[in-house]
Amino acid sequence: MEWFVKAFVKASLAWLALAVTLGVCMAAIPLWVIYRPAHLHMALLGFVTMMIYGVAYHVIPRFTGFALYSRRAAGVQWYLSNAGLALMVTGFVLRPHGIAGSTLVLATGGTLAALGAYTFVYVLWRTMDGPAGLRRATERVARSEGARLPVSSAR
Repeated sequence: MEWFVKAFVKASLAWLALAVTLGVCMAAIPLWVIYRPAHLHMALLGFVTMMIYGVAYHVIPRFTGFALYSRRAAGVQWYLSNAGLALMVTGFVLRPHGIAGSTLVLATGGTLAALGAYTFVYVLWRTMDGPAGLRRATERVARSEGARLPVSSAR
């Protein structure tokens, strides 16, 4: 298993533990409901999305039969996504208290998390398309035989 697959799954579990802990604190101390955005982002971007990233990076190459387009980009995405989410959560915790710069922290985190998501989309898209050389060879063969390239059946 690739290091970043394991790292995404472990990060997912860590974010779940943090989200559940904050959820229990919010239930025990009703005033902590001001931290609901932090709780939701820990649960959804932290647990759910990180798990999706890890599982997809493991199974999509196996389903398609193509190697992952860029292992390096997948590793960078782990850092972008987790650093971004950590900053977002920090911003969500600080902002209700009117702490200067909390919105900047939140926006920076959101931008990093978004860059991580865009990286994920790009890497998986390119992985599913297969290697460029294989695509060009398939197109050349199809043109030389006068055949049409396969069209998706999902209409």
